[in-house]
Amino acid sequence: MKQFVPVPQVPGRSRPAAPERGGWGQRLRQILAADPALRRRFDAIRHYAAGIRASEYHLTNACNIRCKGCWFFTYEFQKASRENTDLADLKAFVADEAARGINTALLIGGEPTLFLDRIAVYREAMERVTISTNGLRPLPRAGFEDVTVAVSLFGGGPLDDELRAVRPSGKRFTDLFGTALGHYADDPRAGFVYALSEDGIDRIEDTVRRIHDNGNRVHFNFYSSYDTDDPLRGVRGRELLAEALRVRELYPDTVASHPYTIEVMITGDAHWDSFGYDVCPSISARHPAHHSRTRNGNPVLPQFNTWAADLETVHFCCTSGHCESCRDSQAVFSWLMVSPRHFLESAEQLWTWVHIAESYWSQFYWSPFHPAHRPPGPPAPGPATASAPATTAPQEGV
Repeated sequence: MKQFVPVPQVPGRSRPAAPERGGWGQRLRQILAADPALRRRFDAIRHYAAGIRASEYHLTNACNIRCKGCWFFTYEFQKASRENTDLADLKAFVADEAARGINTALLIGGEPTLFLDRIAVYREAMERVTISTNGLRPLPRAGFEDVTVAVSLFGGGPLDDELRAVRPSGKRFTDLFGTALGHYADDPRAGFVYALSEDGIDRIEDTVRRIHDNGNRVHFNFYSSYDTDDPLRGVRGRELLAEALRVRELYPDTVASHPYTIEVMITGDAHWDSFGYDVCPSISARHPAHHSRTRNGNPVLPQFNTWAADLETVHFCCTSGHCESCRDSQAVFSWLMVSPRHFLESAEQLWTWVHIAESYWSQFYWSPFHPAHRPPGPPAPGPATASAPATTAPQEGV
């Protein structure tokens, strides 16, 4: 029997869909017809993304560390469902998911690397698998050669240990970041998801340099401490954004995040709207709380659900369900990915969206857009690699 986890607060405000929604397809065709190179790149993204049907799975409620501000334990997700440890039940569940068309799994926790046999079940049944890991334990290469490994990193430098290097017992340890670097040196499967913090501005460059020297890539996230009253919009936000963009310019092959994405991640604002529940597409399709949201005209990810470790409970969304304090990088990325109709003022603006989309897909080792699987191409014309001001100036169905 399917169950649903209630969410303490669901914003009641509902933004309307973008104006002139019906005419954006015609405008898109006009821009693409005038720029064959742009059309080829746009169509490559659209055709690949059209075949992706993803869902998120809490592989376990267990974790080997206790990160400060972790939404999973802050909101006691480990108590919301009883973990099903029967491998036969998991195989049957994953087979059902594959049968309904899900071919892409994001495995989170808890800590997925604690249960390699469970990861193997997903890998055997689905074409594309990604794990989100704290990096303390390695994912072996043998048997998991094509699994994407997203390694979490908070703050950078010693701040990462302050925020993450804590055992479940409360005992502290050191150099969690260095441990993760050691596990995944020159491993193309692995990329770091670096949650930038206003307290760690002076650590960004050195942290990215270490990732570069280790042979890995990095996407920027924004650190949201879910156990504080005001985790977002700190007074040093603009300084943080400026430093993040500066470091990206220093390491353009290492920092995979597009400048526009970085700005939206930190500020919460795109040029047409602000990120929040009414526009976030990463909500569980089967959760009854979303009846109004799915009818407000803003896109959602088709067939997406987040499943608890009991294999029965459907969670509200891809993260905590506390939308007022959420700036999850994958949720923001998904919002930009389903929004090409907002990037149609010019060919240059649509080029920006193409670069955003390519940077998104490039983080997954199983994707043809990952640099390990495609030769570097010529740069797109126009200022496509420049930051578009989020307050002044990114497919649907992709």
